[in-house]
Amino acid sequence: MAGIRERIAAELTAALHGGDLKLERYAGPPGDHGLFGIVPGDPVWRVHGQPTGMLTGGFAALMLQSLHPLAMAGVAQHSDFRADPVGRLNGTVRFITTTTFGGSAAAREVIDLVRRIHTRVHGTAPDGRPYRADDPDLLTWVHTAEVRSFLAGYQAYAAGPLRLTPAECDAYYRQTAPMAEALGARGVPLTSGEAERYLTRMRPRLHATEAALDSIRFLRRFGRTRRERLVVGLLMNASVGLLPGWARSELGIHRPAPVRTGWDRPLATAVGRTLEWGLGPSQIQAAARGRLAGARQG
Repeated sequence: MAGIRERIAAELTAALHGGDLKLERYAGPPGDHGLFGIVPGDPVWRVHGQPTGMLTGGFAALMLQSLHPLAMAGVAQHSDFRADPVGRLNGTVRFITTTTFGGSAAAREVIDLVRRIHTRVHGTAPDGRPYRADDPDLLTWVHTAEVRSFLAGYQAYAAGPLRLTPAECDAYYRQTAPMAEALGARGVPLTSGEAERYLTRMRPRLHATEAALDSIRFLRRFGRTRRERLVVGLLMNASVGLLPGWARSELGIHRPAPVRTGWDRPLATAVGRTLEWGLGPSQIQAAARGRLAGARQG
């Protein structure tokens, strides 16, 4: 059993972090409160530290984000996700974990890196409209679709007593807003209600382009091994249940509610528990706790 656990941990670390957790980002300097002042027990710490919710929520976020034609044009024309999907995943995970659990300097470093990348991503969408990845409105869309999906994943897969209350859900949106604003977003939703009203306002602008549908087909086949592709397929199916109904319709996904609740979610729960068992206690969170303990002692 120890060998199986070590293999799961090694494969997940390679797929999500590129094989190196780089714990120095989270462990120091002692006493550093982090760029956004996030501490253990905060809603954002809990949501971003729950592996199953983040995996399913991450897939849901990619599907939801793809419905914005300008956001999808930027991905299709500039991203290397096809040539290096694992590298692309590593970069996304690095940004989320570092801004959530990392020290101030490490968080600033990844934010500055993303901002520099965004300045180089611009062009013209197939419908003739220009786009820029550093467009504040586009950044708000990407952020809101992402955190809405992460929160839905957490609420679906966290143990009942650990789920967030409505007030804590609102706090999650408030705590994640500065991360988006640091990248240049504006008018970021600060509560669950604001997030849902924002999505409602955005709906007339959203539709599934061929590039969006093609990217989802690619995601469903993602994986370096047969085992990884199986796991991704199960998690992708479960992520469909986290999407708003109108988003499923736009993407042409017709998965009946009994299948989503009676089949997809139990399978994803079982897979998630296996992955969490393999990972064991989070080394990243342990390093961050140690850094923050220095702040309390000071």
